[in-house]
Amino acid sequence: MTEPVVEVRHLRKTYGDKVAVDDVSFAVSPGEIFGILGPNGAGKTTAVETLAGMRRADGGTTHVLGHDTQKHPTAVRDVLGVQLQEATLHDKITAGEAIRLFAGFYPAPADPDELLALLDLTDHADKQFRNLSGGQKQRLSIALALVGNPQVAILDELTTGLDPQARRNTWDLIDRVRDTGVTILLVTHFMDEAERLCDRLVVIDGGRIVAEGTPRGLIDGLEGDRTVVLRFADEVVGAAREVLDRLAATHPDVTRVEEMDGVPGEIAVTGTPRVLFAVVPALAEADLVPDDVRTVTRTLEDVFLAVTGRTYVEQDEEPALVTEGDRS
Repeated sequence: MTEPVVEVRHLRKTYGDKVAVDDVSFAVSPGEIFGILGPNGAGKTTAVETLAGMRRADGGTTHVLGHDTQKHPTAVRDVLGVQLQEATLHDKITAGEAIRLFAGFYPAPADPDELLALLDLTDHADKQFRNLSGGQKQRLSIALALVGNPQVAILDELTTGLDPQARRNTWDLIDRVRDTGVTILLVTHFMDEAERLCDRLVVIDGGRIVAEGTPRGLIDGLEGDRTVVLRFADEVVGAAREVLDRLAATHPDVTRVEEMDGVPGEIAVTGTPRVLFAVVPALAEADLVPDDVRTVTRTLEDVFLAVTGRTYVEQDEEPALVTEGDRS
Protein backbone atom coordinates (compact mmCIF):
# COMPACT_ATOMS: atom_id res chain seq x y z
CA MET A 1 0.00 0.00 0.00
CA THR A 2 1.35 3.45 -0.95
CA GLU A 3 2.35 5.59 2.02
CA PRO A 4 0.55 8.96 2.21
CA VAL A 5 2.65 12.03 1.45
CA VAL A 6 0.50 14.15 3.76
CA GLU A 7 -1.07 12.93 6.98
CA VAL A 8 -3.11 14.98 9.45
CA ARG A 9 -4.45 13.33 12.59
CA HIS A 10 -6.90 14.85 15.11
CA LEU A 11 -5.76 18.40 14.38
CA ARG A 12 -7.10 21.09 16.71
CA LYS A 13 -6.48 24.84 16.64
CA THR A 14 -8.14 27.51 18.77
CA TYR A 15 -8.03 31.29 19.09
CA GLY A 16 -9.19 32.12 22.59
CA ASP A 17 -12.72 30.76 22.86
CA LYS A 18 -13.02 30.19 19.10
CA VAL A 19 -12.33 26.66 17.86
CA ALA A 20 -11.06 27.10 14.29
CA VAL A 21 -10.12 23.46 13.61
CA ASP A 22 -11.68 20.63 15.60
CA ASP A 23 -10.42 17.03 15.33
CA VAL A 24 -9.58 17.15 11.61
CA SER A 25 -7.93 14.07 10.09
CA PHE A 26 -7.09 13.20 6.48
CA ALA A 27 -4.36 11.61 4.38
CA VAL A 28 -3.22 12.46 0.85
CA SER A 29 -1.71 9.94 -1.57
CA PRO A 30 1.13 10.73 -4.01
CA GLY A 31 0.01 12.46 -7.20
CA GLU A 32 -3.46 13.38 -5.97
CA ILE A 33 -5.30 16.66 -6.20
CA PHE A 34 -6.84 16.59 -2.75
CA GLY A 35 -9.48 19.18 -1.95
CA ILE A 36 -10.22 20.95 1.32
CA LEU A 37 -13.64 22.43 0.64
CA GLY A 38 -15.88 24.60 2.76
CA PRO A 39 -17.31 28.08 3.25
CA ASN A 40 -15.08 30.99 4.22
CA GLY A 41 -14.36 30.81 7.93
CA ALA A 42 -14.79 27.03 8.06
CA GLY A 43 -11.18 26.40 9.14
CA LYS A 44 -9.64 25.41 5.80
CA THR A 45 -6.80 27.93 5.71
CA THR A 46 -6.01 27.45 9.40
CA ALA A 47 -5.73 23.70 8.81
CA VAL A 48 -3.29 23.93 5.89
CA GLU A 49 -1.20 26.70 7.46
CA THR A 50 -0.85 24.53 10.55
CA LEU A 51 0.05 21.60 8.31
CA ALA A 52 2.74 23.76 6.67
CA GLY A 53 4.22 24.64 10.08
CA MET A 54 3.10 28.27 9.92
CA ARG A 55 0.84 27.92 12.95
CA ARG A 56 1.20 25.92 16.14
CA ALA A 57 -1.45 23.29 16.69
CA ASP A 58 -3.21 22.95 20.01
CA GLY A 59 -3.57 19.22 19.45
CA GLY A 60 -3.01 16.49 16.91
CA THR A 61 -0.20 15.78 14.47
CA THR A 62 0.75 16.96 10.99
CA HIS A 63 3.21 15.20 8.69
CA VAL A 64 4.48 15.93 5.18
CA LEU A 65 6.64 13.25 3.54
CA GLY A 66 7.26 11.78 6.97
CA HIS A 67 8.39 15.06 8.56
CA ASP A 68 6.56 16.29 11.66
CA THR A 69 5.77 19.86 10.62
CA GLN A 70 4.92 20.91 14.18
CA LYS A 71 8.23 19.78 15.67
CA HIS A 72 10.42 20.44 12.62
CA PRO A 73 8.69 23.00 10.32
CA THR A 74 11.89 23.85 8.46
CA ALA A 75 12.36 20.22 7.44
CA VAL A 76 9.70 20.56 4.74
CA ARG A 77 10.86 23.89 3.36
CA ASP A 78 12.40 22.33 0.26
CA VAL A 79 9.67 19.76 -0.41
CA LEU A 80 6.50 21.78 0.28
CA GLY A 81 5.38 24.75 -1.83
CA VAL A 82 2.69 27.09 -0.54
CA GLN A 83 0.54 29.58 -2.44
CA LEU A 84 -1.14 31.63 0.27
CA GLN A 85 -4.48 33.38 -0.06
CA GLU A 86 -4.12 37.02 -1.09
CA ALA A 87 -0.33 36.82 -1.43
CA THR A 88 1.21 39.93 -3.01
CA LEU A 89 4.56 41.24 -4.24
CA HIS A 90 6.22 44.62 -4.64
CA ASP A 91 4.47 46.62 -7.36
CA LYS A 92 7.60 47.15 -9.46
CA ILE A 93 9.09 43.65 -9.49
CA THR A 94 8.59 41.84 -12.77
CA ALA A 95 7.28 38.29 -13.07
CA GLY A 96 10.66 37.02 -14.25
CA GLU A 97 12.54 38.84 -11.47
CA ALA A 98 10.22 37.44 -8.82
CA ILE A 99 10.70 33.86 -9.98
CA ARG A 100 14.48 34.23 -10.18
CA LEU A 101 14.58 35.90 -6.75
CA PHE A 102 12.61 33.10 -5.13
CA ALA A 103 14.67 30.47 -6.97
CA GLY A 104 17.71 31.76 -5.12
CA PHE A 105 16.19 30.63 -1.81
CA TYR A 106 16.40 26.92 -2.72
CA PRO A 107 19.34 24.54 -3.22
CA ALA A 108 17.87 22.88 -6.35
CA PRO A 109 15.22 25.20 -7.79
CA ALA A 110 13.15 24.71 -10.91
CA ASP A 111 14.33 26.37 -14.10
CA PRO A 112 12.71 29.86 -14.12
CA ASP A 113 12.19 29.83 -17.88
CA GLU A 114 10.49 26.43 -17.73
CA LEU A 115 8.21 27.68 -14.95
CA LEU A 116 7.31 30.77 -16.97
CA ALA A 117 6.41 28.53 -19.88
CA LEU A 118 4.43 26.05 -17.74
CA LEU A 119 2.33 28.85 -16.25
CA ASP A 120 1.88 30.71 -19.58
CA LEU A 121 3.89 33.69 -18.33
CA THR A 122 6.74 33.78 -20.84
CA ASP A 123 5.23 36.74 -22.72
CA HIS A 124 4.72 38.57 -19.41
CA ALA A 125 8.13 37.94 -17.84
CA ASP A 126 9.14 41.63 -18.11
CA LYS A 127 5.81 42.99 -16.90
CA GLN A 128 5.72 44.59 -13.44
CA PHE A 129 3.52 42.96 -10.81
CA ARG A 130 1.22 45.99 -10.64
CA ASN A 131 0.51 45.67 -14.37
CA LEU A 132 -0.36 41.97 -14.35
CA SER A 133 -4.00 40.94 -14.65
CA GLY A 134 -5.68 39.04 -11.83
CA GLY A 135 -5.21 35.75 -13.65
CA GLN A 136 -1.56 36.48 -14.38
CA LYS A 137 -0.93 37.34 -10.72
CA GLN A 138 -2.46 34.04 -9.68
CA ARG A 139 -0.34 32.13 -12.19
CA LEU A 140 2.75 33.91 -10.88
CA SER A 141 1.74 32.95 -7.33
CA ILE A 142 1.52 29.32 -8.40
CA ALA A 143 4.92 29.60 -10.09
CA LEU A 144 6.46 30.90 -6.86
CA ALA A 145 4.94 27.96 -4.96
CA LEU A 146 6.61 25.59 -7.45
CA VAL A 147 9.96 27.31 -7.82
CA GLY A 148 11.60 25.13 -5.14
CA ASN A 149 10.72 21.94 -7.03
CA PRO A 150 8.36 20.78 -4.25
CA GLN A 151 6.84 17.32 -4.09
CA VAL A 152 3.71 18.75 -2.46
CA ALA A 153 2.01 22.11 -3.14
CA ILE A 154 -0.70 23.86 -1.13
CA LEU A 155 -2.85 26.14 -3.29
CA ASP A 156 -5.19 28.31 -1.21
CA GLU A 157 -8.23 29.95 -2.88
CA LEU A 158 -6.27 30.48 -6.08
CA THR A 159 -9.24 31.51 -8.27
CA THR A 160 -11.00 33.94 -5.91
CA GLY A 161 -11.76 37.18 -7.75
CA LEU A 162 -11.05 35.81 -11.22
CA ASP A 163 -13.53 36.02 -14.09
CA PRO A 164 -15.02 32.73 -15.38
CA GLN A 165 -12.57 32.36 -18.27
CA ALA A 166 -9.54 33.05 -16.05
CA ARG A 167 -10.85 30.48 -13.56
CA ARG A 168 -11.14 27.81 -16.27
CA ASN A 169 -7.66 28.64 -17.55
CA THR A 170 -6.29 28.28 -14.02
CA TRP A 171 -8.00 24.91 -13.64
CA ASP A 172 -6.24 23.70 -16.78
CA LEU A 173 -2.93 24.85 -15.32
CA ILE A 174 -3.51 22.90 -12.12
CA ASP A 175 -4.02 19.74 -14.17
CA ARG A 176 -0.73 20.45 -15.92
CA VAL A 177 1.07 21.00 -12.62
CA ARG A 178 -0.22 17.66 -11.31
CA ASP A 179 1.02 16.02 -14.51
CA THR A 180 4.56 17.07 -13.55
CA GLY A 181 4.32 14.82 -10.49
CA VAL A 182 3.38 17.36 -7.82
CA THR A 183 0.81 16.33 -5.21
CA ILE A 184 -1.64 19.20 -4.68
CA LEU A 185 -3.73 20.26 -1.70
CA LEU A 186 -6.39 22.55 -3.13
CA VAL A 187 -8.13 24.81 -0.62
CA THR A 188 -11.33 26.29 -2.03
CA HIS A 189 -14.83 27.48 -1.21
CA PHE A 190 -15.95 26.96 -4.83
CA MET A 191 -18.02 23.79 -5.18
CA ASP A 192 -17.61 23.63 -8.97
CA GLU A 193 -13.84 24.00 -8.66
CA ALA A 194 -13.59 21.10 -6.21
CA GLU A 195 -15.87 18.94 -8.35
CA ARG A 196 -13.87 19.71 -11.49
CA LEU A 197 -10.34 19.26 -10.10
CA CYS A 198 -10.25 17.03 -7.04
CA ASP A 199 -9.60 13.29 -6.99
CA ARG A 200 -10.75 13.21 -3.36
CA LEU A 201 -11.76 15.85 -0.85
CA VAL A 202 -12.94 16.64 2.63
CA VAL A 203 -15.76 19.09 3.31
CA ILE A 204 -15.11 21.25 6.39
CA ASP A 205 -17.79 23.21 8.20
CA GLY A 206 -17.38 24.90 11.56
CA GLY A 207 -13.88 23.51 11.89
CA ARG A 208 -14.94 19.87 11.51
CA ILE A 209 -14.97 17.42 8.61
CA VAL A 210 -18.59 16.73 7.66
CA ALA A 211 -18.00 14.66 4.51
CA GLU A 212 -15.11 13.01 2.66
CA GLY A 213 -14.63 10.95 -0.46
CA THR A 214 -14.48 11.45 -4.21
CA PRO A 215 -16.74 14.21 -5.58
CA ARG A 216 -18.66 11.70 -7.69
CA GLY A 217 -18.96 9.25 -4.83
CA LEU A 218 -20.34 11.88 -2.47
CA ILE A 219 -22.88 13.05 -5.04
CA ASP A 220 -23.93 9.53 -6.06
CA GLY A 221 -24.34 8.61 -2.41
CA LEU A 222 -27.10 11.15 -1.90
CA GLU A 223 -30.53 9.80 -1.20
CA GLY A 224 -33.83 11.58 -1.65
CA ASP A 225 -35.64 13.44 -4.38
CA ARG A 226 -34.76 13.81 -8.05
CA THR A 227 -36.13 16.47 -10.39
CA VAL A 228 -36.89 16.36 -14.11
CA VAL A 229 -37.53 19.61 -16.02
CA LEU A 230 -39.66 19.47 -19.19
CA ARG A 231 -40.30 22.25 -21.70
CA PHE A 232 -43.53 22.28 -23.72
CA ALA A 233 -44.85 24.39 -26.57
CA ASP A 234 -47.29 27.10 -25.48
CA GLU A 235 -50.31 25.35 -27.00
CA VAL A 236 -49.83 22.14 -24.97
CA VAL A 237 -48.30 23.32 -21.71
CA GLY A 238 -51.70 23.55 -20.03
CA ALA A 239 -52.64 20.00 -20.98
CA ALA A 240 -49.22 18.77 -19.86
CA ARG A 241 -49.64 20.44 -16.49
CA GLU A 242 -52.99 18.68 -15.99
CA VAL A 243 -51.49 15.28 -16.80
CA LEU A 244 -48.54 15.83 -14.48
CA ASP A 245 -50.74 17.12 -11.64
CA ARG A 246 -52.84 13.94 -11.86
CA LEU A 247 -49.66 11.91 -11.83
CA ALA A 248 -48.47 13.65 -8.65
CA ALA A 249 -51.81 12.84 -6.99
CA THR A 250 -51.74 9.15 -7.89
CA HIS A 251 -48.19 7.89 -8.54
CA PRO A 252 -45.90 6.99 -5.61
CA ASP A 253 -42.76 8.10 -7.49
CA VAL A 254 -44.02 11.66 -8.13
CA THR A 255 -44.30 14.09 -5.23
CA ARG A 256 -44.38 17.62 -6.66
CA VAL A 257 -45.12 19.47 -9.91
CA GLU A 258 -44.38 23.17 -10.38
CA GLU A 259 -43.86 25.60 -13.21
CA MET A 260 -40.42 27.18 -13.39
CA ASP A 261 -40.44 30.84 -12.38
CA GLY A 262 -39.69 33.15 -15.28
CA VAL A 263 -39.34 30.32 -17.80
CA PRO A 264 -42.54 29.97 -19.87
CA GLY A 265 -43.45 26.42 -20.81
CA GLU A 266 -41.07 24.70 -18.35
CA ILE A 267 -42.45 22.35 -15.71
CA ALA A 268 -40.38 20.72 -12.96
CA VAL A 269 -41.45 17.30 -11.71
CA THR A 270 -39.91 16.05 -8.46
CA GLY A 271 -40.05 12.59 -6.94
CA THR A 272 -38.05 9.46 -6.23
CA PRO A 273 -35.00 8.45 -8.30
CA ARG A 274 -37.53 6.69 -10.60
CA VAL A 275 -39.52 9.86 -11.32
CA LEU A 276 -38.53 9.92 -15.00
CA PHE A 277 -39.91 6.39 -15.49
CA ALA A 278 -43.27 7.64 -14.20
CA VAL A 279 -43.38 10.83 -16.28
CA VAL A 280 -42.53 9.43 -19.72
CA PRO A 281 -45.36 6.83 -20.00
CA ALA A 282 -47.97 9.31 -18.70
CA LEU A 283 -47.03 11.89 -21.32
CA ALA A 284 -46.88 9.25 -24.05
CA GLU A 285 -50.36 8.02 -23.19
CA ALA A 286 -51.68 11.60 -23.49
CA ASP A 287 -49.76 12.05 -26.79
CA LEU A 288 -47.81 14.97 -25.32
CA VAL A 289 -44.21 15.35 -26.51
CA PRO A 290 -41.99 17.85 -24.67
CA ASP A 291 -39.60 20.00 -26.69
CA ASP A 292 -36.86 19.38 -24.14
CA VAL A 293 -36.24 17.09 -21.16
CA ARG A 294 -33.41 17.42 -18.68
CA THR A 295 -32.62 16.05 -15.26
CA VAL A 296 -31.41 18.48 -12.62
CA THR A 297 -27.81 17.52 -11.94
CA ARG A 298 -26.88 17.09 -8.32
CA THR A 299 -23.73 18.82 -7.09
CA LEU A 300 -21.55 19.11 -4.01
CA GLU A 301 -23.91 21.85 -2.82
CA ASP A 302 -26.54 19.14 -2.42
CA VAL A 303 -24.02 17.11 -0.43
CA PHE A 304 -23.41 20.08 1.85
CA LEU A 305 -27.14 20.54 2.37
CA ALA A 306 -27.56 16.84 3.14
CA VAL A 307 -24.80 16.69 5.76
CA THR A 308 -25.36 20.07 7.44
CA GLY A 309 -29.07 20.67 6.97
CA ARG A 310 -28.49 24.13 5.51
CA THR A 311 -27.69 25.70 2.18
CA TYR A 312 -24.13 26.59 1.28
CA VAL A 313 -23.33 30.20 2.20
CA GLU A 314 -20.08 31.98 2.90
CA GLN A 315 -19.14 32.82 6.47
CA ASP A 316 -16.79 35.36 8.02
CA GLU A 317 -13.16 35.16 7.03
CA GLU A 318 -10.72 33.17 9.12
CA PRO A 319 -8.17 34.92 11.38
CA ALA A 320 -5.20 36.53 9.65
CA LEU A 321 -2.10 34.41 9.22
CA VAL A 322 0.19 36.32 11.60
CA THR A 323 -1.03 35.69 15.15
CA GLU A 324 1.18 36.23 18.17
CA GLY A 325 2.71 32.93 19.26
CA ASP A 326 1.66 31.02 16.15
CA ARG A 327 4.94 30.77 14.35
CA SER A 328 7.24 27.93 15.31
